[in-house]
Amino acid sequence: MPLLSFAETPRLCADLAGTGGAPVDAEDFCVEELPAYAPSGSGDHVFVWLEKRELTTWRAIELISAALGTDPAQAGYAGLKDRHAVTRQWLSFSGVEPAALAALQLPGLMVLQAERHGHKLRTGHLRGNRFTIVLRGVVDEAEARAQAVLARLVRLGLPNYYGPQRFGVAGDNAELAREALQQGRRPARDKRRGRLLISALQSQLFNEVLAARLQQGLLHRVLDGDVLQRWGGRATFTSSDAATDQARLDAGELVTTGPICGPRLVRGPLGSAARGWEDGVLAQHGVEPEDFALWGRLARGGRRALTVALGEPSCAAVDPHALRLSFTLPAGSYATVLLREVVQG
Repeated sequence: MPLLSFAETPRLCADLAGTGGAPVDAEDFCVEELPAYAPSGSGDHVFVWLEKRELTTWRAIELISAALGTDPAQAGYAGLKDRHAVTRQWLSFSGVEPAALAALQLPGLMVLQAERHGHKLRTGHLRGNRFTIVLRGVVDEAEARAQAVLARLVRLGLPNYYGPQRFGVAGDNAELAREALQQGRRPARDKRRGRLLISALQSQLFNEVLAARLQQGLLHRVLDGDVLQRWGGRATFTSSDAATDQARLDAGELVTTGPICGPRLVRGPLGSAARGWEDGVLAQHGVEPEDFALWGRLARGGRRALTVALGEPSCAAVDPHALRLSFTLPAGSYATVLLREVVQG
């Protein structure tokens, strides 16, 4: 069965009218990291708070490392940021002085702060991201339409799809990895490239499960054997009393989760409704979670919330044909997913 493209995945607000429009330039899409902690002021690593324009995180690391004569592979980051945006984020470097980083003047980069810390910045060391996005070319009723969409997403949560940037420029990274998995081989010789392809397949299969649950009316319904999380938490547990857990989900305490295939994937018990349903979706794409053991530590696996909280949402007209959206999302969630719900393009 063909894998769904991001554009084909169902929307939670598909029945509501959209605003139309899109960001036009980098200044229309601004992202600021919400760090998990502040640098301590001492240690062998230097945390750098910077603002960048039209640069990926990797390119920013390469430019800074080249200027300072350090190994870019030793740099750290909490999350990757898009190129076509103005972003503020933390990076970390070792073997350098804070003053040298603070003095850097590079195209598209502005160092705002440089402080020592005791360890390297790691992926996921992040509470979330704050977005400010201007949509240009919107319809006349854009503000009212956006408010209706945001109100529903606040009440029900944002479907936690992986966004299109997860799947490569051509959108085929997941399919390349699936072919490799079915042939019993690694997807690429280069470790970094291989990890990227594997992650795309894991993300795509999660999206498939999320799409199926939304389409079948199961996104906010607890099945026997469902693996659940507390709202906003990370620890999971398996439901043994669907009726009780359904009441807790309805009260906003719990959220359903989907699979990130790999050896660490937690699954409901054999014979449970949730296990059978989830395995059935994966089997349609010729994949079983156990298959990912082939890739070892490159595909560790786990669970991911099917919906996430939309924080501090607001919208306001900039002019008759432009609308500014502001909101926060947890780390690992995609603004492009929210924009698709609002714009309905």
